[in-house]
Amino acid sequence: MSGVRLPSWAVGALGSALVVALWWLAAVTVLSDVGAGSVDAVPTPPDVVAQWAADGWAFYGRNLGVTLEEGARGFLWGNGLALLLAAVVLVVPRTEGVVTQLATITYCVPIVAVGPLVLIITGAPDVGEASGTAVFLAALSCFFTTVVGTLLGLRAADRAALDVVAVHGGGALTQLRKVRLVAALPGVLTALQIAVPACFLGAVLGEYFGKVDVGIGPAMTAAQQGLNPARVWGIALASGAVAIVGFALLGLVARFVTPWSRGRQA
Repeated sequence: MSGVRLPSWAVGALGSALVVALWWLAAVTVLSDVGAGSVDAVPTPPDVVAQWAADGWAFYGRNLGVTLEEGARGFLWGNGLALLLAAVVLVVPRTEGVVTQLATITYCVPIVAVGPLVLIITGAPDVGEASGTAVFLAALSCFFTTVVGTLLGLRAADRAALDVVAVHGGGALTQLRKVRLVAALPGVLTALQIAVPACFLGAVLGEYFGKVDVGIGPAMTAAQQGLNPARVWGIALASGAVAIVGFALLGLVARFVTPWSRGRQA
């Protein structure tokens, strides 16, 4: 007799509740004395919720709005360039080695080394404006994943299906439209799904270099310097929630656009 199988949302809810319970327990026991002076470095969940209420939507909306703009622009630039280069590889297969090496280099170069150089080139933004450095690092954070995912997806085309199209008189363009793009779509959407949190993280890191006065990066820095751990934790959790929501939305799109990749009919 098999046990009761819980739905995925219930498993996620139970896992989240367990993490919060362990965090609360650790904050009031073994981690209660961790911190500088009278400030506890690990606040309890009620402390973070109270800080959320005190800061309000005005604080989070202003800072998250700028970072989301930077992440979205980086998402478009990084993924757009990655898809363009993947299309070049499809048309000119000999360029695959160059494109793959370029993607690998962008992945291996540390962001902390690239950030100051980009800041010198783009300069500091105006007050309240998005940072060009953050946009660039957001684009850099997703470029490798999308290039690799797209190339792997294009290689997933079934050779027999390509031969069937060729036998019926279809050329390379017909093969691309009817076989290769369909086969590559699940891989491309998965890469774009992974790129969402990567772009958001890249934008936050870029704000540390971009000399911006509004955004998740400067807000977290100000909270650290003000010895306000509840706000630091609140900003970190809010950022994680935004990244998870973006990841889930792209996953929902992929589920409806490519149902065959999960064994379901369209």
